[in-house]
Amino acid sequence: MTTEMMRAAAFDRFGPPEVLQLTDLPMPQAGPGEVRVRVRAAGVQPFDTAVRSGWTPAGAPEGFPRIPGNEFAGVIDQGDGVGTEVLGFTLMRAYATHVVVPATDVTAKPASMPWEVAGGLTAAVQSAELAVDELAVGAGDTLLVHAAAGAVGGVAVQLAVSRGATVIGTGRPANHDYLRSLGAIPVAYGDGLVERVRELAPGGITAALDGAGGAALDASLDLVKDRDRILTLVEHGKAAELGIRVTQGVRTAERLARHAALYAEGRLKFAIRAAYPLDRAAEAHRDSENGHGQGKIVLTVS
Repeated sequence: MTTEMMRAAAFDRFGPPEVLQLTDLPMPQAGPGEVRVRVRAAGVQPFDTAVRSGWTPAGAPEGFPRIPGNEFAGVIDQGDGVGTEVLGFTLMRAYATHVVVPATDVTAKPASMPWEVAGGLTAAVQSAELAVDELAVGAGDTLLVHAAAGAVGGVAVQLAVSRGATVIGTGRPANHDYLRSLGAIPVAYGDGLVERVRELAPGGITAALDGAGGAALDASLDLVKDRDRILTLVEHGKAAELGIRVTQGVRTAERLARHAALYAEGRLKFAIRAAYPLDRAAEAHRDSENGHGQGKIVLTVS
C-alpha cells in the first residue's frame, strides 16, 4: 500500500537557514479529539529560528527531521468540522501542507481575514496580551515598548492604549508613521535613547516591554524604577538575575478568537511584513533574523 505523503519545510540537522529544505514526509492522521488542517499560511517568528538553530523546547520531538512553525491557518480536512476555515497553534510542525492538532487549539477564521494575517496572528496576540497582563498595564501608566513596529510589539501597543495607557514605542524612523497609527508616540533607537524617552515622558516610564534585547533592555533598566514592571520577550536567560519578568501563561483558542474578531471589526491592526512560499522558508528565516521590521513574516502554502 502506498503511504500518503505531504510537503513540509523541514531540517535534518541544526544550522543556518539553508538547512530548511522542502521535503516529502508521511501525511499525519487525526485521532480522537483532533483535527487535521490543510494549511494555507504559517507564521514565522524567533521561536522558529531558535528551534532550527539548536533549541529543543520542552515537549517537542527530539528526532529528525523536524518541522518548525507553531501557528497556522487553513481548512479542516479530517476530524470534526471538515471544510471549516480555522486559525490555530501547535508546538511545532506548522511549516507543512497539513498539521494535526487538538480540536481545542483552533478557532474559526473570520471570512474577511486574509490567509496571511490568519496564519501569523496567533503568536503576536497571545504573546502581547500575556505580556500586557503580566505587567498589569492600565490607565495612568506610561509604557515603553521596544520593537514596537514588530508583530508582537504592534499588538501590545494597541492593547495598552485600549486600556488607557500612554505608550512610547521604539522603532526605525521609517516606521514612525506606522507607530503613530497604532496610537504610540514613536522614538528612534540608538545612542541617546534614554534621554529622548525622558524628554517624551517627563513624568517617567512606569513599565517596559522589551522585544529587542541588548541595549533596549539596558535602557529599560535605566528608565523604570520598579524592575517587577519590566518584561523581556527575548532575554530570558537574564531575567532571573535582573529581577525582571517574562511572559507566563498558556495560549488559548478563546484569546485567539477574541483578537480575530477585533481584527474583523477593524479594531485591531495587523501588518504583514513579507509573505514567502513554503519552498522559500530559508529566505523567510533569514529575513526574520535580520532585524525587527514592520509587522509579521509568514509562509504561504499552496
